[in-house]
Amino acid sequence: MATGGAEPHPAHAGAVGDWLAGRLSAARGPWRRLAAGLHQIGEVDRAVYEAIASVNTPALDSPVRRLSHVADHSVLWLGIAGGIALTGGPAGRRAAVRGLLALGTTSALVNVGVKSVWARRRPDRAGAGVPGKRHVTMPSSASFPSGHSASAFAFAGAIGRDLPLLALGLHLLAGAVAYSRIHTGVHYPGDTVIGAIIGASTAHTVTGILDRRAPALRLS
Repeated sequence: MATGGAEPHPAHAGAVGDWLAGRLSAARGPWRRLAAGLHQIGEVDRAVYEAIASVNTPALDSPVRRLSHVADHSVLWLGIAGGIALTGGPAGRRAAVRGLLALGTTSALVNVGVKSVWARRRPDRAGAGVPGKRHVTMPSSASFPSGHSASAFAFAGAIGRDLPLLALGLHLLAGAVAYSRIHTGVHYPGDTVIGAIIGASTAHTVTGILDRRAPALRLS
């Protein structure tokens, strides 16, 4: 963790907040206070991760691990989109199209864009004591932000335009997927929070563009 006036390079920083704090720590007045706040947010982020790792949850470990795994490569959301398109009539097909477009846009934004700018290292799962029975494969990509969380909330948010009742359940499932990434030790909580915000924002933008540019989208 960066301290004082240290300025870790983003590729080696423990958190994006630490890197920004390092940039701001030499400033004066409100910027210095902001730097201190960002450092403390980074400390909270790591503390929450370690607290979750330390809790004994044998009844949750297996189902949460499986949920995390089935969300790899958006398989979970692709399957749900197919089911909605096949059984939901015109509204279901519209929702599936919106969901898949938001999913693809978010995946590109996170994996090609944000992760290449802020290459936060993955958590030290062994050092934090995450139980081995929770483990899924540790991704080689950067930790910030969580692509699983971004995709989950992008899909759930886009589906809600046409199927608001289904979207409630999908948002709960999206939250469970986001939590699974912390529980299995592959992401810090902050990674999943920012991922969820990016996904929800992208869903809102994509569906808004579709509403303006393709108001006659019917897929009946």
